[in-house]
Amino acid sequence: MEDFNSWKDLLNPEFYIKMGGFWLILFIIFAETGLFVGFFLPGDSLLFVSGIYAVEIIKETFGSTGSDFLDTTILAACVSLAAIIGNEVGYYFGLKTGPALYKKKDTTLFKKKYLYQAHDFFEKHGALAVIMARFLPVVRTFTPIVAGIVKMDKKEFLRDNIIGAVLWSFSLIYAGHYLDKIFRDEFGIELKSKLEYIIIVIVLITTLPVIIKFLFGKKQDFSKYEDQNFE
Repeated sequence: MEDFNSWKDLLNPEFYIKMGGFWLILFIIFAETGLFVGFFLPGDSLLFVSGIYAVEIIKETFGSTGSDFLDTTILAACVSLAAIIGNEVGYYFGLKTGPALYKKKDTTLFKKKYLYQAHDFFEKHGALAVIMARFLPVVRTFTPIVAGIVKMDKKEFLRDNIIGAVLWSFSLIYAGHYLDKIFRDEFGIELKSKLEYIIIVIVLITTLPVIIKFLFGKKQDFSKYEDQNFE
């Protein structure tokens, strides 16, 4: 796991933890919304698996505090900060240059339909979209840009950004750490040996709403945006 063997490693959160540890985790979380290319990287599963490795990650980076809870909390707090900063960068990018994205042609990494979906999500759920989007892959990447495009109040965005980042980071990292502890103590099962199954379950849970919408939802007509002025 310490060497890059195939493209499949890029979808495995353990690969990033073993290769780059603490700082690479923070960069990926920041990049997901701050650089707008993180939607294909593991987000939710990375946080959950990071929770399992939390004590080791903090020990290798700063030295252990001697408390599993404190080590895990430090990791969750730092991830929250990276997530907050990433969203703020996305917001200001949308505020300043976002409208031009609607005229940008699709590329391998950028698809306008994701921007449209984030816009509809934001319009439907209002300010809560900033909080809710944290738990939805792809949507969370583009929601801060849309918030900037529609000129959401900066203070309100910062408030919802902080709430969403803290809830997302702490819930998934704590879940990974303490579920691992419970399974080890109560059932003698090491979750580290079951990571492939765990990742599959997390991906299914987080993408299920998207899959259901794709299979059973009405086909969206994005042509309504073509002549819309977002400036």
